[in-house]
Amino acid sequence: MYSTWNDAKKILCVRLDTIGDVLMTTPAISALKNSQCDRHITLMTSSAGSAIAPLLIDIDDVIVYDSPWLKATAPRKNSEPEYAIINLLRERDFDAAVIFTVYSQNPLPTAFLCYMAGIPLTLAHCHENPYQLLTHWIKDPEPEQFIRHEVQRQLDLVASVGSTIADRRLKLRIPDAAKVTIQSLLREIEIHQQPWVVIHPGASAVSRRYPPESFAIVAEKLVRDYDIQVVFTGTESEIELVEFIRGKMRSQSHSFVNRLNLGELSALIDAAPLLISNNTAPVHIAAAVGTPVVDLYALTNPQHTPWQVPNRVIFHDVPCRICYKSICPEGHHHCLRLVEPETVINATLELLSPNTSTSVSNYQLPITSR
Repeated sequence: MYSTWNDAKKILCVRLDTIGDVLMTTPAISALKNSQCDRHITLMTSSAGSAIAPLLIDIDDVIVYDSPWLKATAPRKNSEPEYAIINLLRERDFDAAVIFTVYSQNPLPTAFLCYMAGIPLTLAHCHENPYQLLTHWIKDPEPEQFIRHEVQRQLDLVASVGSTIADRRLKLRIPDAAKVTIQSLLREIEIHQQPWVVIHPGASAVSRRYPPESFAIVAEKLVRDYDIQVVFTGTESEIELVEFIRGKMRSQSHSFVNRLNLGELSALIDAAPLLISNNTAPVHIAAAVGTPVVDLYALTNPQHTPWQVPNRVIFHDVPCRICYKSICPEGHHHCLRLVEPETVINATLELLSPNTSTSVSNYQLPITSR
């Protein structure tokens, strides 16, 4: 097994979900890249996931493909994109493909594309015997036997074909121009003259959003009671959300919503003493740049806590935990709604304190129903 994978130079890494998922795969990709000389790594990912690709250290090329078996993909009129991607993969003449999935995803549709493209070596976790669709596979032990952090899951996958790495941190490269832009913006608002935090109140899934009214209380008290300045971030779709939060505040805050590209957002998080965020892409950016995180963690999936960075993972435990849903199936959203703002504030103060240990641990969520 190892000798054939050792000979592979052109490797396709498939991660078809979004930014955070791609980031959590970077240690495994780094292991593939650096375990042999002269390897060329191509990332195949979704339109959403491709946004982070220019910042990834070990990626040589990117293929954008929105697969019809992931829920974020818009409805298709036909299967022409699948025939096109098969032809493209065949033209690229890859030596091997590694298919990275969470345990609730089926790798076999992607494996079939690779099979049709004639890629000679393929690897994935799989719950069922893939027969000829995968040349190498690990029978997926999750979630029946145990559940790992997403980063560890993918590291274990590539280790099965001999690719290991000592540095297991998430990998991200911030452009120098982005750093210059952020330093200029911070000087404009004189944020460097006092303690400050970044607050990212949005998330793609409704079930992963801390209530905006609670975010407003957190932000107001940080500014008013502790003289900690607040900078809000978000995408264009989150302008209204952030303005609602700021409108509930009496104290001054700052907003960079819809003003930053992904490199600049990464530079801002890198410069910040702390990030307060729902569990979404900025949390994993913070982990990649080493910025402490207060992570408001909806109990939808236990695998995506901040990786190897000082953190506080905050939630209200509920019997319906680990639901894997984008919208709360119970309709009450108690895992976040019942988190008191004071809990978030205390976690923030702890992580900002010079007396707080900077050692990191990968927090393990409760994963069984009560």
